Amino acid sequence: MKRSSAGRRRSGQLHMEDKSEQIKFIESVIKTVLELVGVNFSLEFQEGGEDSWFIIKTPEAPLLIGDAGKHLAALSFLIKRMHEQRFPLQAGGNPFRFLIDINDYNKKRMEEIKDLARMHAQRVRYFKKEVEMRPMNAYDRRIVHSVLQEYPDISTQSTGEGLERRVVIKPLNLV
Repeated sequence: MKRSSAGRRRSGQLHMEDKSEQIKFIESVIKTVLELVGVNFSLEFQEGGEDSWFIIKTPEAPLLIGDAGKHLAALSFLIKRMHEQRFPLQAGGNPFRFLIDINDYNKKRMEEIKDLARMHAQRVRYFKKEVEMRPMNAYDRRIVHSVLQEYPDISTQSTGEGLERRVVIKPLNLV
């Protein structure tokens, strides 16, 4: 079932009532899925920076996170698709961006990616040679590009195709 949200977004901004409705929808979907799976959990919503977080706390985290976060990624994909179907993006509108985390798994992983990017940036500075990072998904590459913007003598570029797409970190004198 599609609903019309014409006139609810003005000048590319997400209205508070629309955002509140989206938050309630996402919370409802997460609760329904986790109850159907049969896990004990608590759910919390947090705003922070560019993204909003739906934080799940559960003693059954390994089941929901999966090997290398694969179950969490699948759960996130499913919920984001359901959200996109319920709240289609209007022309010129800003999407409601959110992340789902279980027992701080994604927050810790993001910090590891930032630390790795900074370490590679230091190597680039020291050796004056470019460094190619391991293949990453689009969100992880965005984290690297974002954190390395604070380095005025470093540039980043994504290269490769599909699952082999990665970030190359270069000293500016080689660009």
